[in-house]
Amino acid sequence: MRYASYVNSVGVPTWGAEESGVLYDLGPSGLALAPSLKVAIAGGSLQPAPHLAAAPAQPVEGTAFLPVISDPGKVICVGVNYKTHQEETGRADVVAPTIFTRFADTLAAHGEDLPIPTGSEKYDYEGEVALVIGAPAYQVSLEASWDVVAGYAAFNDLSARDWQRHTGQWTPGKNFPASGPFGPYYTPASELGEVTDLVVETRVNGEVRQHAKVLDLIFDIPSIIEYVTAFTPLAPGDVIVTGTPGGVGLFMEPPVFLSPGDVVEVEVTGLGTLRNRLVAANHEL
Repeated sequence: MRYASYVNSVGVPTWGAEESGVLYDLGPSGLALAPSLKVAIAGGSLQPAPHLAAAPAQPVEGTAFLPVISDPGKVICVGVNYKTHQEETGRADVVAPTIFTRFADTLAAHGEDLPIPTGSEKYDYEGEVALVIGAPAYQVSLEASWDVVAGYAAFNDLSARDWQRHTGQWTPGKNFPASGPFGPYYTPASELGEVTDLVVETRVNGEVRQHAKVLDLIFDIPSIIEYVTAFTPLAPGDVIVTGTPGGVGLFMEPPVFLSPGDVVEVEVTGLGTLRNRLVAANHEL
């Protein structure tokens, strides 16, 4: 079973389970299992999987989604973490993951139109797999790392490359409004089997630009969790975005950046397809 945060048929934000193209309301306007998906993950409300028969239902088609987790305390991102991406960037090997942060208010939803920042001429996609923390995590060992992973969702780490390259610090290029679409679905780790077999594929206007298995990560998920929790405690609902494969627009010959009207899809095995259309910004960001 997989889960989503969305707006119900009367315009109220809620969350619920998806099954066969139908969303079943498990939030305050439905079965009231928890006020949000984040709280449900933290409180163990998804184990065992809830019964859906009595829940208010609505079709997926036509539903306005919300970011899977709308208010994570921390969003930690890993840069240059697939060999194919490392090769196209020309970066040397490193002994530890490259870490940067994304602000929670940059997150966006599946199906949302995303503005290209008027201050950027080099806006790029990065399809990724994101994991959601399910238990308090600080100084977690490699052996215990899987125990703190609640589940996974697709992510698009949209990047203003010109802003990203102003200095050696990437924060400005990674934090424009609505630059972090996240979803549409959250799938518990127990539903996915072997995570390294998951395939992430990014398409722009139907053209495949990125395609890789999670197995190809340079720093695997346990290594990322061990490293991140060595310097900062994580809480249930926090998010780690694990890196993007080669094939980003910046390193195409010639470089190709996103334009208004482009549709970007990030599809991950078992997690669904995150789809967004790019639009011109209607104000200065």
